[in-house]
Amino acid sequence: MAQTFPTKANLISAKKSLELAKTGYELMDSKRNILMREMMKFTDKATELEKQINSSYALAYESLAMANINNGSVRRFAMMIPTETGVEMSEKSVMGVELPVLSCPESSCDVHHFGFDGTGSYFDEACRRFCKARQLTLELAEVENSICRLADAISKTQKRSNALSNIMIPRFESTVRHITEVLDEKEREDFSRLKVTKNFTQSKR
Repeated sequence: MAQTFPTKANLISAKKSLELAKTGYELMDSKRNILMREMMKFTDKATELEKQINSSYALAYESLAMANINNGSVRRFAMMIPTETGVEMSEKSVMGVELPVLSCPESSCDVHHFGFDGTGSYFDEACRRFCKARQLTLELAEVENSICRLADAISKTQKRSNALSNIMIPRFESTVRHITEVLDEKEREDFSRLKVTKNFTQSKR
């Protein structure tokens, strides 16, 4: 504030900076609120996915146990299913925050890799349920990663918002107030000086 020379040009500049800082704060605050709402949605979704995963795995192991009981060991059929080793990831943007979108390139659930002879319905059901559990696990990984990214973005946005609210805006307000007071005081002094000069001129006449 002390380094800002009190001129009308500097006053105009300080007022513009103050308006920009206020606009920036409003945008940061709005962005933070939107990101928080998104994170809450993901948090609720994560809780629901965890329940579904637990249920899916329980049902899958139950079907697998029944398949072993009815068909003997189904290990040889399970070994025919190829192991998936890759996950494809793309991204979507939410208020400038890149969130992951995960998917398996080729699902072993789409094609039967074993003959139907000797497997039975329980084994087929176990395969479907394990595939569902795997897909839900992939969704949960996507959601949890999104939550972490959103939380980090919210923290950074909050810091910028606090800097504008607690540092920049008060600083510009102080500068505007200081320059305004100095200019007003100068205007009063000029007015008084002109009045004294006018009275002195009139008295000499």
